[in-house]
Amino acid sequence: MAATATGRATAASRGFDWREVLIWIGAALGFSGLYMAILFAPEEATMSHAQRIFYVHVPAARVGFLAFGVVFLSSVAFLWTRQRRFDLAAHASTEIGVVFTTVAIASGAVWGKSAWGTWWTWDPRLTTTFMLWFIYAVSLMVRAYGGPSSQSARFAAVLGIVGFLDIPLIHLSVLWWRSLHPLPVVVRAEGFGSGLPPEMLWALLVNVAAFTLLYVALFSLRRAQMTAQDALSAQREQQRRHTAGPGAGMREGSR
Repeated sequence: MAATATGRATAASRGFDWREVLIWIGAALGFSGLYMAILFAPEEATMSHAQRIFYVHVPAARVGFLAFGVVFLSSVAFLWTRQRRFDLAAHASTEIGVVFTTVAIASGAVWGKSAWGTWWTWDPRLTTTFMLWFIYAVSLMVRAYGGPSSQSARFAAVLGIVGFLDIPLIHLSVLWWRSLHPLPVVVRAEGFGSGLPPEMLWALLVNVAAFTLLYVALFSLRRAQMTAQDALSAQREQQRRHTAGPGAGMREGSR
């Protein structure tokens, strides 16, 4: 009976976890988006079924931009306040943003093979997107090799700010330079979504919503994990100093 009461108390102490709700809603939207991308959206006249990679490529790219926007804001806040929580938020969002951008680049390569006959070309849109991925990948390498030091955190924050400045360049690259990449079909001067049939637009928006909820859930989970790891490391360091302190004093006295 005591064990049962303890289990109930533990379950009650957990309370409501909104992240689980997000995961379930995101999963439902993901399955709906998959159905809409394959069966609901019409076949594109030129690309045929190869165009359906669009419903993964665009959401992944847009959510990658969202993740790096969070990195930008968190990095500015960290450099301004030097509070560790902002650095952890930037680190967590960088990891997730790199994953989503990798998906965007890989799915774009699949699309490019069908459209252009090559997996990769140094097109302005592709090049600027690769620059974005590279900057944030370097940021993760700085953190990996520099450890939790304040110097590596500051350097990563600077990279997080500089990298975000590439995002407007990515968007404008197809307008400023001669590019093989298609022009925007959602955000256009003629109106939102005017470049797509309604069925394609709805399929895209559902997938964007699913990817966005997935990002929010992953970001919250990863940031919480990093915060717990940070607290545990600080506790272990404090215990180590407490244990080593008296012994160190005795060794100094014996000399």
